[in-house]
Amino acid sequence: MKIAVIPARGGSKRIPRKNIKIFFGKPMIAWSIEKAIASELFDKIIVSTDDDEITEIATQYGAEVPFIRPAELANDYTGTTEVIAHATQWFIDQGWQISAVCCIYATAPFIQVEALRQAWQTLESGNWAYAFSATDFAAPIFRAFSEHPDGGIEMFFPEHFSTRSQDLPRALHDAGQFYWGQPSAWLENKRVFDRHSVPVLIPRWSVQDIDNEEDWIRAEMIAPMIINRKS
Repeated sequence: MKIAVIPARGGSKRIPRKNIKIFFGKPMIAWSIEKAIASELFDKIIVSTDDDEITEIATQYGAEVPFIRPAELANDYTGTTEVIAHATQWFIDQGWQISAVCCIYATAPFIQVEALRQAWQTLESGNWAYAFSATDFAAPIFRAFSEHPDGGIEMFFPEHFSTRSQDLPRALHDAGQFYWGQPSAWLENKRVFDRHSVPVLIPRWSVQDIDNEEDWIRAEMIAPMIINRKS
């Protein structure tokens, strides 16, 4: 069985009730559920939550909520890997024969079905622990700088001040949409960003973290162009 797990706790602080706040006409979590369904990859689509209202909305849009997430895994400091590991162990305890578990974030309205499918094929193709969505930085990170406490700026990599952009290594970052993983990888709390993981590259225009109000506003502005694309 291939299982999708959508973590969605009720206690979002920076954007209250973020996981079920209306985004482009429907609760935010609905976008992730519907893309998981549309991919036709999963035998089960599970939402891991501690919240009754999220449970009601998730089931309305076609997901299952077969357990309530324990309180100790629903605080501000709980990592995603811990939540997916808990769900994975629950599946095993039910006697389910699991081949892969895919974490899909509840706040990933721009996720593309083809990217989910490509990542699954990539995970299957080699001895990988994880396959996950990633994209490249818009500007070279080796030319980045920070504000100095005493004023002015300082480069993180001053040795690259004169290096041409085209001569710098390509740098990638997490797209924050989904993570396919082997059940054993989740249970062993293996770190996603390591040599046993493979990135599936998606275009920059389809990536938007939604962590604060500014992120939400930008996502709403670009939603009509991205969501209305064929995916």
